[in-house]
Amino acid sequence: MQEHAEHSRYPIGTYERREVVAPAEREAWIEDIAALPERLREAVRGLTPERLDTPYRPGGWTVRQVVHHVADSHMNSFVRLKLALTEDAPTIKPYREDLWAELDDARAMDVEPSLQLLTALHARWTTLLRGFGEDAWARTFLHPESGATDLANHAGLYAWHGNHHVAHITNLRRARNW
Repeated sequence: MQEHAEHSRYPIGTYERREVVAPAEREAWIEDIAALPERLREAVRGLTPERLDTPYRPGGWTVRQVVHHVADSHMNSFVRLKLALTEDAPTIKPYREDLWAELDDARAMDVEPSLQLLTALHARWTTLLRGFGEDAWARTFLHPESGATDLANHAGLYAWHGNHHVAHITNLRRARNW
């Protein structure tokens, strides 16, 4: 039972930080980031409000909250990336994603504005990433809880993050035969 619970929580496993990131791996992550808005849109296409308000796992967020969480998280990620590109190893501000997911916009609002936001945000994000030179990938920011993160691993984490949450939704749809 523990294995099933862990799979429903981390359907694609957890992100593993790399000491060295190959250029081909970075390119694959950029493609994942570029594709995420359409993949997320497709994952929720045709879901009724009742289905959007279904938790993806027992004790988990609703599908609606997941979509809004991805938008919130990726906005924060984009700002962290820009801070790391324009400042020397800046300390970033964490946020309480669990509490953000409980706010009215995440609990009750239609998902379309977050899907639109992600489309625009990811267009800007991938433009930046595709223009990186080798030294940009090594730039870092400091997270007060998890320490220093280089921009290569940051890209990997957010490529994983998008795939992780799309899998939550698609696995729920498959399990419920939606």
